[in-house]
Amino acid sequence: MSARLDHTIVRSHDRFRGANFLAELIESPEPWKNGPFAALTLEDGLTLDYLDVEGEIVSQHLAFQVPDALFDTILGKIVERGLPYWADPRHLEPGRTYLLNGSRGFYLDDPDGHALEFLTPPGTTTGPA
Repeated sequence: MSARLDHTIVRSHDRFRGANFLAELIESPEPWKNGPFAALTLEDGLTLDYLDVEGEIVSQHLAFQVPDALFDTILGKIVERGLPYWADPRHLEPGRTYLLNGSRGFYLDDPDGHALEFLTPPGTTTGPA
């Protein structure tokens, strides 16, 4: 067996707010209480353990590869809610998606300032971003 990432801790000012924000976007089951964590288990078994902390939160980058249909659903929810998103990690191209190696993608900040990236599998998209 090779190494497989099992879980990671995501610091938050409100663990269930952060976990529910992501769960709702990706149409995942609700997070569950696991000790001090709001645990969000993804399809591949990886668990994001949201932990309440005080003070400044250092932003993490979390990238999620999603099928085209879910990508469109997530982007639709973001546009409907009027949330800012970008085609680049430096936030220089607002309101746009990118097209790279046949993959569409975009970046979004979660309620705690973590950089979420959603992208389709490489080579699945040939049209405009």
